[in-house]
Amino acid sequence: MSFFRSRWVEQPPQASEVEPTALPRGYRAAGVAAGIKPVGLDVGVLVSDEPATASAARFCHSALLGAPVVASREARTDALRAIVASSGNANVADGGRGLATARAGQQAAADALGLQADDVGIAATGVIGRELPRDRLTEGVAQAAAALGDDADSFTRSIMTTDRGPKRVCLDVDLPSGRVLVSAQAKGAGMIQPHFATMFCFVQTDAAMAHETVELLTGVCVKRSFDRISVDGQLSTSDTVFVMANGASGVRVEPESADELAFGEALDALMRQLAFEIVADGEGAQRVGRIVVRGAPELVEPVARAVAGSPLVKTQLHGADPNFGRILQSTGQALAGTGAPFLVDLEIEGRQVVSGGQVVPLDDGEWRALEEAVKRDQVEYVLSLPGDEGETEVFFSDLSHEYVTINSEYTT
Repeated sequence: MSFFRSRWVEQPPQASEVEPTALPRGYRAAGVAAGIKPVGLDVGVLVSDEPATASAARFCHSALLGAPVVASREARTDALRAIVASSGNANVADGGRGLATARAGQQAAADALGLQADDVGIAATGVIGRELPRDRLTEGVAQAAAALGDDADSFTRSIMTTDRGPKRVCLDVDLPSGRVLVSAQAKGAGMIQPHFATMFCFVQTDAAMAHETVELLTGVCVKRSFDRISVDGQLSTSDTVFVMANGASGVRVEPESADELAFGEALDALMRQLAFEIVADGEGAQRVGRIVVRGAPELVEPVARAVAGSPLVKTQLHGADPNFGRILQSTGQALAGTGAPFLVDLEIEGRQVVSGGQVVPLDDGEWRALEEAVKRDQVEYVLSLPGDEGETEVFFSDLSHEYVTINSEYTT
């Protein structure tokens, strides 16, 4: 199956898929089983061998931050050389002990790789509120550093929690100045909400860029991808994005150049598709919805988030039920107190069902066609509100019985 399987993400013509576990030149990675999880790989290390690597980072917005996020923020996020990532324990709410463990993981990688501790970004995911065994983490880092190779498969698997499968890609991008590779590994399935989630995304390219260029592209692309998704409306403590550019290809991406535009298009598509994969892999999910809202700029965002986060809308999506009254209800809830009149238009899969806040009558054949349309794996809703010049979107998953099962038994 092609990586670009979302109907809402277009594969750029300059980007072609290569082996999804491949890494660009100058990168190595590995994942090992260190015993943080009862079974399976749980500690990964990824390193750039190029001293001039530039990087950028984005982290979650929660007031409750995981110790790895705090430690990473203190690192050289503009020039990271290595990443340590672990799964099974988020290292959250453990105070000074947890922060010391995160820093010990950074130091273990630095010692094994001949780097400084602030050259290392660190991330952890899993259960909140339990001590992360420091010895298992540091020993796992040493083992992974000794096993580094040019394939990202074990690294990708080491960051999985409730993910049904690994999320990774490698693209060959044909820039005006030459060809470069860009690869990425991601995880996430639950505790997902716009403005980040319990997700990781690590991106590597062998293009050469100044930190300012990496920073700009990362910020723009994250806003159009991981800031646009919701599984359960729950903001996590640990979400992390690291983007690294090491220059090993010899192709330099200059600011405001054709190379920057072409590379940015590829990075944007890559991140948007990985964001879609996280939603499609939402715990127990079977369908992905996309809500597009147009209207007054101050209205579109709260309405889109209200629709995407509504348990009624999400269960409707799960059951392939064209009950658009639930979308109207969540829209009205979001507009309460704004003074905006409820003059909304609604389309489902291109079929208008509401005009000016009033239901559009459908005959039996039209209703049956709508029922078939919402059985698709990907369902689009378009809302038009009063006003203009504003537009936004959110990708969201359905809400199933399996989601309750997974999360009611998460630690037991």
